[in-house]
Amino acid sequence: MATWMKQLSTHVKEIRFLFCQTSPLSSSTRSFVEKNYKDLKQFNPRLPILIRECSGTHPQLWARYDMGVEKVVHLDGMSEEQISSTLQKLVNLGKDSVPKS
Repeated sequence: MATWMKQLSTHVKEIRFLFCQTSPLSSSTRSFVEKNYKDLKQFNPRLPILIRECSGTHPQLWARYDMGVEKVVHLDGMSEEQISSTLQKLVNLGKDSVPKS
């Protein structure tokens, strides 16, 4: 498991995956969640990782940060590797917004 996944809960307050249960457009997102959810929760047990399935929904990844700031990325046509990279970028956004002491 990548180091950045272990740091997820220190930089992000909530992660949400939205996708369709049957759509081919959502297949990579479904597969990513199936393969990585267990490890994500193991390393970030208190982080809310929400999975929202709705028929006809285009795959999306939401990240919520401090002060209620949210970012959304549409995952249409992305591979599992691209989804992982996108999630890492969202984590880094939270890391970069943490005030330096």
